Amino acid sequence: MDDTGKRLAGCFQVVFPDLREAEIPSASQQTVAAWDSVAAITMMNVIEDEFGLEMDLDDLADLDSFEKVHAYLQKRLQVA
Repeated sequence: MDDTGKRLAGCFQVVFPDLREAEIPSASQQTVAAWDSVAAITMMNVIEDEFGLEMDLDDLADLDSFEKVHAYLQKRLQVA
């Protein structure tokens, strides 16, 4: 896993402490019962703090898995 993925996995561990490390790369709203709207907003805030960027709330609905958030961050960090 690249540096962005490792940092993102740390964000997931903060928001979902019961999620095992091995489960994080395949985590999604469908597989993580605790991933509700409050958790999604919390995740966004944790990611913004970790990566020093602002995320658009409009993007949040599409970011429903670790894989999608990781791809989003890689794209955003290349532009930054």
